Order: sequence, then structure tokens, then C-alpha cells
Amino acid sequence: MIEKDFPDNPPPRLNELDTQSDALRWLLDKTGERLADFITSLPGQSTDSSALFDPEASWLKDPPPAAPTDAEELLSFLFDKVIPAAYNPASPGYLAYVPGGGLFSAALGELIAGTVNRYTGCWASAPAAVELETQAIRWLCELMGMPEGSLGVLTSGASMSTLIALVAAREKHLGEEFSRGVIYSSREIHHSIPKAARIAGLGEKNLRLVEVDERFRMRPDDLRKKIQADREAGLLPFFVCSSAGTVNTGSVDPLEEIARVAAEEGLWHHVDGAYGAAFRLVPELAESLSGMELADSLAVDPHKGLFLAYGTGALLVRDMAPLREAFQSSASYMPEMQEGEHYDFCEFTPELSRQWRGLRLWLPLKLHGVDAFRKSLELKRELALRAWNHLRKVEDVEIPVAPDLSLFMFRQEFENCKPAEEDARNQRLLERINQDRRIMLTGTIVDGRFYLRLCILHMRTDHARLDEALSIISDALEENREG
Repeated sequence: MIEKDFPDNPPPRLNELDTQSDALRWLLDKTGERLADFITSLPGQSTDSSALFDPEASWLKDPPPAAPTDAEELLSFLFDKVIPAAYNPASPGYLAYVPGGGLFSAALGELIAGTVNRYTGCWASAPAAVELETQAIRWLCELMGMPEGSLGVLTSGASMSTLIALVAAREKHLGEEFSRGVIYSSREIHHSIPKAARIAGLGEKNLRLVEVDERFRMRPDDLRKKIQADREAGLLPFFVCSSAGTVNTGSVDPLEEIARVAAEEGLWHHVDGAYGAAFRLVPELAESLSGMELADSLAVDPHKGLFLAYGTGALLVRDMAPLREAFQSSASYMPEMQEGEHYDFCEFTPELSRQWRGLRLWLPLKLHGVDAFRKSLELKRELALRAWNHLRKVEDVEIPVAPDLSLFMFRQEFENCKPAEEDARNQRLLERINQDRRIMLTGTIVDGRFYLRLCILHMRTDHARLDEALSIISDALEENREG
């Protein structure tokens, strides 16, 4: 047994593949110390240290190591050289893109799952682990308001969830008629939708961009118009993707109206709730997200709205049968596949080999309870409204729409300034805001103009960090007025 009171003791040998006993405990202790220091120091860490990476660094040219490397030296290399050289989405000042939380309890679940290494593609190979994952998915369905009997699968994220839903809808509605199938989404579409269309063999030529209203929400009347025009042209409309929170503007489409159009026209309705679906837990936002439960499929990213580690996505569906029909396969060496109450996850996605994803969702929900996630999301909404109320009172700041959830865009206006020059000055504004690396915002193009985006979704972002952010933004706006 390693005596922690004697730090000069040499570390146990770690060169054998099956690390056990003292060596395992020593390695866990050393790693735990590094992780604890990382989390404790997050408030003072830079939001962007990607420039620290040296593409000519000597370690990039190292050959495969034939002999063991000192474990403490490796940990120092990872935590001092590799991990800092990146955007820092674990920082409370990270208000860029759509932040991922990195909740430690999710990482703990991943550590346990990876160590015990249960195969959860088939129910028979790990029935308790598969049932635990199934339970976590049922909980997620309930939290999202999906009807009783809904289930789904855990994925790497919404891109994979959308692809799985699209392939299932293609098989159900088109059969072999790929070339005539038509997909609909708003012009505020997430780029995963055209990507999924290409991978699914449909191509972007089969994608129709529906017009949006003044709040950047899909217009159901234009959706119906485009569906009818395609039918008259001999095409096969079959899939519509709406959004419960777009990444550019944060807008929530009129989900109930779109669900009605989809039902009347016989289309599969998929909701991209990667960013916004979790806000259904916030009572004041539940009504604005009403209609998610009417969808055939819903993509949710717990690594966004529930603050878990990247790589934790979910596809929730009202009916599992179309997934099985699209993806089922068999082999003589595989365990007998299950029907009815039990599920073999390999029957519902392209994956055969898969990690035990369920533990990284189940464990945080059990350890913290749903109320903890709800309260944190309520705070993110409160902070977003504070930021919006502050900036909309600034005379030369334009905010096209109020935040539906916790994301909004803004820009600085200048008199007698051509659009291209005004866009360039707003890009400089973004650089000024980010230059101290205490906070990080990103930009986007909407209606051909450059806007700054502010997305508050990190579990560590609080009132104090928002106060600092608003001060930094105000100072940058003043500097930018002067040229």
C-alpha cells in the first residue's frame, strides 16, 4: 500500500498492461489531484489559450514509445501542454457557440463505464447495464414531455441523432425512391441537416429552405406551400426538421403548428432540440417549447442543456419500430436479439460496438437530482435576460430579437457607415471583447450581416461573471466608437 505521508516513495511500476492494486490507486490519486486543481482554478483560467499550441513542437515528431514513460511526467505534459492549448468551454466566461458543461459526475460515470467495459449493444450481454441505460432514456423522455411509451437511443450528439432519424424516416416513407424524397427545414438550419441529407443518400438538392418570420422562426404557411409545390412536381415530401432553439439566433420555431402541418401532410416531424430542449424544465419556458412532444423524433444534447461531457446526445422517438426496421441486422455469433420489453441498442442505430453511454447520464441525474439541473437552467435564463436588458438600452446597439431561451445576437451601429465597413467594425468589436480572454463570444452572419452572439449555458456562469462580461462589453463598445 502506498503511504501518502511519504511523498518520496518511488511510484509503483506502471508498465504492465493490467494495472492493479497499489499502482492503480497511485495513478488515480495523481490524476485526481490534477483534475481537482484544474476545476478549482477554472475561474481564473483563460477562455481561449489555443494560441499556445506550437504546430512545430518536437513531441509531435516522437516515434511510438517502445518503453514506459514516467506517469507523473505524462500527467504534467497533458495538463501543462495539451489541455490548456484550446478554447476553454469549461470556463464560466465561455459564452461562445453553445457551451458544453463538463459536469464531473458525468466524467465519473464515463470512468466507471470504461473501466468495467460492459458491452451494451445487446441486452443479453449486460442486461442490468442496458436496463439502467433504458431507464435513463425513459427519464429523459418524461422530462421532455414525450408521450408514454416513447424511448430512443443515446448517441454522440445531435448530428448523429438527426442522421439516424432521417434514415429511419427515409426507409419508412421512401423505400427505394431516394431521388424524389424532399426534406424541409428553415433557412436558419443547422449545418448538420444538409450533412445528414448527403450521408443518407439524398443530397442537398432534396432540401428545401422554408422562409422565417421577423423572429427568425419557420413559417408554417411557407412550409405547406413548398410541400404542395413539390407534390405537384411529382416529388415525395417526407421529412421536416424544426428547431427548439437555433444556433444563430436562439429562436424557437412554432412547433405545434409545424407538427400540425406534418401530420396533415403525412411527413415525419423531427425537432432539433440539441441546444434548447432542456429548457422545458424551466416552468416559464415550457409553453414556448410546447409541441416537442408531438414530434416523431426529438434530438436532445445533454452535453449542452444538462451540462454533461461532450459526446452525450440522445434521439427520442415516439415509436422504436422505424429505427429497428432501418438498422436491424443479425449474425450467427451474436446473442439472441430481444423483442418486446427489452432492447438491443445495436438494432436501432448504425453502431454495433458501443460504449456504455447510459451511465454518464444516469449517474448525474441520480447524484444531483433533476431540481439541481432545473435551478441551473433557470439561472441561465435569468442571466440571459439581464444581459439582453442591459445591452438593449445602449443607444448604438441593435438587438433584432429578444432571447427565446438564453442566446441572442447583437451588433453595434454606426452613422454614415457602409454595410461592409460596419461589419468590419463589429468584427473588431468581437476581437476587443475577447482580447483579455476573461470571456469569449463568437460571431455569425444573419441576413448577410455580421452579428455577435452571446450564449449563456455554462453551469459555472453566474451573476458575478456576467457583471464582468457586461463591463468588458461596455468598455469594448466605447473603444469601438472611437475607431
